[in-house]
Amino acid sequence: MKDTENTIDMEYDEKYKRYNVGKYKDKYSEQGLFDKISGSVKKAGLGLIYKALQLFYVAQNPKVPMKIRAAVIAPLGYFISPVDLIPDIMPVVGFSDDAAIIAGAIMIAQFYINDDIREKAKNTIRKLFGDSAVAELQ
Repeated sequence: MKDTENTIDMEYDEKYKRYNVGKYKDKYSEQGLFDKISGSVKKAGLGLIYKALQLFYVAQNPKVPMKIRAAVIAPLGYFISPVDLIPDIMPVVGFSDDAAIIAGAIMIAQFYINDDIREKAKNTIRKLFGDSAVAELQ
């Protein structure tokens, strides 16, 4: 099990370096995340927003180790930031870099994404976009 974790960490570290994600940790804020989600659902897609919300709730959980919580803050800051490797306004590919960074953070936090986290993320999507949006996730 430990070898798998190290491989995942190394792969994610390479993506982290390539996108220089660390500099985005200061861009993270709860309000910024929800503003981005509300304004980007059509471009980013519900799947990416659902994953970002899962990371948000992992970061909010005091039972999750600080190392894991810290590892999801910078990717959320990258997602929020309008200035990143591929601008979000570009059709089709605008959120591909965000998706790669969020997917890497999901791999790191996967052991802490439980049914409670998934339900909180779905409830937030329900509040923001309605029941039909949650049905699209399944």
